[in-house]
Amino acid sequence: MPELPDILLYLHALAPRVVDHRIERIRLASPFLLRSIDPPLSAVEGKTVVALNRLGKRIVFELEGELFLVLHLMIAGRLRWKEREAKIPGKVGLLAFDFSHGTLVLTEAGTKRQASLHVVAGLEALQQHDPGGINVLEAGFLAFATALRQDNHTLKRALTDPHLFSGIGNAYSDEILHAARLSPFKQTASLTDEELRRLYEATNNTLTRWITLLQEEAGEEFPEKVTAFREGMAVHGRYGLPCPDCGGPVQRIVYAANEANYCPHCQTGGRLLADRALSRLLREDWPRTLEELERRRRG
Repeated sequence: MPELPDILLYLHALAPRVVDHRIERIRLASPFLLRSIDPPLSAVEGKTVVALNRLGKRIVFELEGELFLVLHLMIAGRLRWKEREAKIPGKVGLLAFDFSHGTLVLTEAGTKRQASLHVVAGLEALQQHDPGGINVLEAGFLAFATALRQDNHTLKRALTDPHLFSGIGNAYSDEILHAARLSPFKQTASLTDEELRRLYEATNNTLTRWITLLQEEAGEEFPEKVTAFREGMAVHGRYGLPCPDCGGPVQRIVYAANEANYCPHCQTGGRLLADRALSRLLREDWPRTLEELERRRRG
């Protein structure tokens, strides 16, 4: 799912292409995308885009007359900038915004249709789409600490909770926790003041680094490959590969539809983490360290 650096990358590329330009026509290829009926989608045609904003992981097109398009890309939704009146791809195409100088196309890979679009009138109605998480790049340390300690959860869950933090998901939470040298399953209530400060700095540094890197790489081009798996990431998507800091193999825990990637040496004192179901299945047979895991593999 596109997260804060990826959403800001899209806004960076969209701004010079759509702001102060009029939407001549909207072509809806998948009716399942549209999740609102009032105002109708047709109300957008002929309107000028006056600004672009972000609500969590949602992209907001602000149109004249306090009309808003709220787009949530979910896991597989992606934006493409094409020539004017470009054809919507048959299997993956969902929507096209036609401007006088080009067309913005929305696609979604896979069979599930999870991306959503809402047409919203007025600022009050727009706020209903805001999950409410703080922007850690704008909030200070006190606000970060207050949000994190609001309830007692694992760090992985807390960082990816959109009601606590805005725009952080599975990929960048892995990177943040690796940079902070903290276990993804450490409880928020157990953090020391030093660990809390370290996590705050790692969150800001990691997000800022990737925002800058992605926008510099794209330059003036429209991003064609927005993905959760980036070359240069330390642990996310790197299961079995060497940690860039210690050289040990990156491990992962798969749970529900998500996964946590981590380095045992850097983050858990060498201890292997196990999801609850696997731990119950293996019980005493679950290897506790990388060394024990390697011995079992050799055996």
